[in-house]
Amino acid sequence: MSRDSRVVLIGAGVMSATLGTFIKLLSPSTQIQVFERLPEVALESSNPWNNAGTGHAALCELNYMPDSKDGSLPSAAKAESINEQFQLSRQFWSYLVNQGILGDPDTFIHSTPHMTFVRGAKDVDYLNRRFQALKDLPLFAGMKYSEDAKEIANWAPLLIDGRNSDEPIAATYIESGTDVDFGSITRQLFGFLKSKGVEVRTSAEVSSLVRTQDGDWQLVVTDTSTGQKSYSRADFVFVGAGGWALKLLQKSGISEAKGYGTFPVGGQWLKTDNPAVVAKHQAKVYSQASVGAPPMSVPHLDTRVVNGKASLLFGPYATANPKFLKNGSIWDLPSSIRPANLIPYLAVGFGNVPLIKYLVGELAKSKRKKFESLLDFYPKANESDWELLNAGQRAQVIKKDRKKGGVLQFGTEVVTANDGSVSGLLGASPGASTAVHVMLQVLQRSFSSEFDSWRPKLQEIIPSFGTRLSDDPAAAKASLAATAKTLKLRG
Repeated sequence: MSRDSRVVLIGAGVMSATLGTFIKLLSPSTQIQVFERLPEVALESSNPWNNAGTGHAALCELNYMPDSKDGSLPSAAKAESINEQFQLSRQFWSYLVNQGILGDPDTFIHSTPHMTFVRGAKDVDYLNRRFQALKDLPLFAGMKYSEDAKEIANWAPLLIDGRNSDEPIAATYIESGTDVDFGSITRQLFGFLKSKGVEVRTSAEVSSLVRTQDGDWQLVVTDTSTGQKSYSRADFVFVGAGGWALKLLQKSGISEAKGYGTFPVGGQWLKTDNPAVVAKHQAKVYSQASVGAPPMSVPHLDTRVVNGKASLLFGPYATANPKFLKNGSIWDLPSSIRPANLIPYLAVGFGNVPLIKYLVGELAKSKRKKFESLLDFYPKANESDWELLNAGQRAQVIKKDRKKGGVLQFGTEVVTANDGSVSGLLGASPGASTAVHVMLQVLQRSFSSEFDSWRPKLQEIIPSFGTRLSDDPAAAKASLAATAKTLKLRG
């Protein structure tokens, strides 16, 4: 990256904030511009009320560790990988706290035990086998398992009070879980970037992204409040615009984006601020998804801490609409269809009829019907304590598949031009929790000529960079302890 390199980040969420911070730490002289179509930063998926705030480390989420088909121990490979990725985030945030770039950890992260709770003999058996596969792994140290209602009640009283004692139940519990306010992290990182001369323009929508004859990129930027257009040029463009990333990657014309589509899924939460209820539940408790539900709709009852105030969220309830963003357009989905992705879209539509039926059914549910799902977790819940909120919009990746024509992919995917000059992020969960891991991929792909020279600094920022903590129990224990101390976490 030359001294006068120009970087543009589209979208002012946690991904752009993380990438911009990395670039400023690694190459302070680089010029960076940020364009955000909404009036403030962190208003879409990074907003704390648009996500669950789970520090996704596969401690409690069953979809990262599906059951085996033969009743053997399920594979822990994906769970270990997700946890490794979250440790990178913990180390990055710890470094930023020590440098004064992030403020008091209490402003963005809190210790919150992570639990998995299941009912019925089949799921109890699965959870037990899952626990056996995880309990001796370095990054899952301290995980507990119980089928005893009294012990589970000590961990999370609301789960047990009023429950039928004859029903088989089981739970896992681990202290090292976290609740994270990604909106706070995003705002603080953009505050740092502004202090270093980065231009952050809000109410500024990138409406065109075109390659010039000189080999750089020209962006047309529209002021959403006045309609006035301006122009910007960049050597490198990162599209961190959530569901809109697909639209902008398509406008860029890069061949690597061809064939991709996006399957939008909305969501809603039930939320309570009743202090008496909130005080009795201090954990994030995940369970099994309903049959046909998308992976991001796994039900969970969560402690949330936002701006110093604790509350509880339950959900999410999936909803169906064609918007790629919460503040998007109903034309987002139809306008994204191209000849190159038509077959993947059709294949996913025909191949996921149960999912579509599920989403339509969820959309038709009243608040009362949604409340009944909460009773499975919290048998004595009082409907008057809970309000229904709209969560963020998630956009799952649709991509080509030789056998099926197209598949719906869970997770995130980085799409990068062959020359590295444009990179964009598609997909959803685990998303923000693994922003550091994902942005390291972007740096390695798009700044390959500089990356080796950055390694010493990256290892200063992230001590385990380039290694696997899972392969070294002592290193894993030391890393967890060091980041816990800096971030004021338990476990």
